[in-house]
Amino acid sequence: MESIYTYFETIPTAHRSIILVSGIAFFWILEYIIPLFQLKYSKIRHAWINIFFTITTILVNFPLAFLLLKTSDWTIANDFGVLNWLPIMPIWLKVLVGVMLLDLLSAWLAHWVEHKVKVLWGFHLIHHTDHEVDTTTANRHHPGESLVRFAFTCFGTFVVGAPVAVIMIYQALSVVLSQFNHANISLPKRVDDVLSWVIVSPDMHKVHHHYKLPYTDSNYGNIFSIWDRLFGTFLKLPNHQIVYGVDTYPNEKENSDIGALLKIPFKRYKSPEKIDLESTP
Repeated sequence: MESIYTYFETIPTAHRSIILVSGIAFFWILEYIIPLFQLKYSKIRHAWINIFFTITTILVNFPLAFLLLKTSDWTIANDFGVLNWLPIMPIWLKVLVGVMLLDLLSAWLAHWVEHKVKVLWGFHLIHHTDHEVDTTTANRHHPGESLVRFAFTCFGTFVVGAPVAVIMIYQALSVVLSQFNHANISLPKRVDDVLSWVIVSPDMHKVHHHYKLPYTDSNYGNIFSIWDRLFGTFLKLPNHQIVYGVDTYPNEKENSDIGALLKIPFKRYKSPEKIDLESTP
């Protein structure tokens, strides 16, 4: 574990890029082998739209990375944050606790807030306008949302007192797990159910991409599923009942136009409909 920890302390940018690209490539191939849905669309054309937003995310985060490192350095130098206040522990436990807390504050909380604050929802719903959810959807984020997510990552780093190695391990896991749970793959139901007690499984996260409330406002998790179960935001929905997209922006043609997507956050807020779970069969 020490060698892994040391590696991530100074992981080269090129290696982080390899993790991103390798994850997309692996799950892209797996989608052809064990698809969940036989989606009738051009995977390449669909991918280019989401890759565009992947590139904008990188362009937003790269020049701001020094702020994240400065935040981490400050917490270590000033003995601030949860990890610095806890008793000395083995490296593997320190990494586990740090990654779990970063997942809660930098991912789950950020995601929940984006669904509850109308202004932020305007940026996040670009992620939900994808009518053909697959592994590339994981990186479909408006540049404005990338800024919001970066701010929450800094906040999480500050509260946790996370050293650079823990941050890098968290981000690597976050990228791969997000690609995994968005992937259009079909796992044996029993396997998916067991996984969903620990990590966010594909079937669990697909519920979040159903086009209507309350399912859209459920299963916010990215790495660990514990947070949704703990905070009462965990819901189930059979795969065959899931309809991708978002009810306030149903036009698939417009939702495949990068220019139109970039403008969505600046349009008037549209109120969504909500399904009555008690009347749903």
